[in-house]
Amino acid sequence: MRKGRFLLTLFTLLLSFVLIACSNNETDGIAEQSGSKKQDVFVFARGGDAVSLDPSEVTDSESENVSQSILETLVAFTEGKTTVEPLLATEWNISDDGLTYTFTLREGVKFHDGTDFNAEAVVYNFDRWMNAKDQERFYMYGSVFGGFKGDENHVLQSVEAVDEYMVQFTFTNPKPTFLKDLALTPFSISSPAAIEKYGEEYGDHPVGTGPFTFEEWRRNDRVTLSKNENYWLDGYPKVNQVIFRTIPENSARLNALLSGEVDMIDGLDPRNIPQIEESEDFKILSRPPLNIGYLGLNVTREPLNNKLVRQALNHAVDKEAMIEAFFAGQGTPAKNPIPPTVDGYNDEIEAYPYNPEKAKTLLAEAGFEDGFEMELWAMPVPRPYMPDGQKVAEFLQSSFAEIGVKAEIVTYEWATYLEKTKKGEADSFLLGWTGTNGDADDFINTLWHGDNIGSMNSTYYSNEELNKILTEARTISDQEKRKELYKHAQEIMHEDAPIIPLAHSTPILAARADITGFDPHPTGRVITTKLSFE
Repeated sequence: MRKGRFLLTLFTLLLSFVLIACSNNETDGIAEQSGSKKQDVFVFARGGDAVSLDPSEVTDSESENVSQSILETLVAFTEGKTTVEPLLATEWNISDDGLTYTFTLREGVKFHDGTDFNAEAVVYNFDRWMNAKDQERFYMYGSVFGGFKGDENHVLQSVEAVDEYMVQFTFTNPKPTFLKDLALTPFSISSPAAIEKYGEEYGDHPVGTGPFTFEEWRRNDRVTLSKNENYWLDGYPKVNQVIFRTIPENSARLNALLSGEVDMIDGLDPRNIPQIEESEDFKILSRPPLNIGYLGLNVTREPLNNKLVRQALNHAVDKEAMIEAFFAGQGTPAKNPIPPTVDGYNDEIEAYPYNPEKAKTLLAEAGFEDGFEMELWAMPVPRPYMPDGQKVAEFLQSSFAEIGVKAEIVTYEWATYLEKTKKGEADSFLLGWTGTNGDADDFINTLWHGDNIGSMNSTYYSNEELNKILTEARTISDQEKRKELYKHAQEIMHEDAPIIPLAHSTPILAARADITGFDPHPTGRVITTKLSFE
């Protein structure tokens, strides 16, 4: 009898050990969600994986949101706004002619590999970008600075170390957006030693000065970061570990939040907002709208190379119905390629009204009275500007069918999707943009200037007059004149219709109620420096 009891007890103990081990494996280091122990691990779930952790070679927010915890820029956006404040630079001076910017750098800062952050490190990073042999790799640099060193329109003449902690930027023309440009994640400062060590593989081994150090990247699963014990900002970060989980399905992410598996999610289906709001354990975080979700129309592919066809497709979409069905009131119909919150927004433009009969008339005028066939690419991941790309694609497919246009829905894995659209392989495609600096240039120039075809301009649209306006607007300091130029740019795009502007959304995140210190910034950033649990 005693032997039986002993074996039963032993079995129970072994089973407990197994269950504990399994539980530890499943959470994989995620801190206990209940009890009195203060949580020191923050888990953020998103719909797609990063493409690279070297932010200078990407434009997707999934990559940038991880990088922002590892690397830092010279200046940063103020909480909740697109004005700038010091970060790795403590102060700056601008010459009277607007051509020279001199920055004083923060002293005593170390990269995660123990090397010094100083003026030479800043110069190294900018030299790497402006003198790049593989210019396509650093297309954000080329887009922001008018190309690369030696190019006719390249405006950054030099970057020089004045002394150990002072760096000077000299321009050939005034650059009114420069300070905001420096706050963009692609211009984060990496360790020169790490870049030399890892070479082409640096995107898998990022080394910066940020609050967290890179530990591990399991593709399509998670990126794990650990607290930088030597971070320059006293008292921060507040948590010991940050984990970015990839959970493609919106419903699965929500379930992970509700079960305590993760602490915050983006891509929440708007219809689930009431469920979160009614719970004492969770809360909704709303970002101010600074985005555009659109259907891009590749103007090089027949019959989308016909302006009348593109205008017809604009008339075929009932945006109000789309937003009501798939945004649950968390969006407004778009009529321009920039959101109303951006200076220079042209509210005098009249939106293409939903008018299927007008659409059919335009198609007939273009020689397609019987319609045509095309591909409609749907994003495989939810984005802040579009909670469910697949459902929006199906709605557009149905809308186009009403005017005789048969659209076949196509999709790919996220990185492949982005690469193929850049190469112009799509007829039409769902994409969008969350403003990175709050300036009209960031939207219109980045996405639709002819110089950016093959990189950010996936519509392959190039209008000579528009290109001239956009180039002028980024080389003058008169803000009122810049506004007028951008208003005219929107008129040109409205007439040419290289896109169907769909919606400006209010991006929603859902989180545990006890999370503090998180800024739901309009640029969509995920900044973890001051985040903690009450």
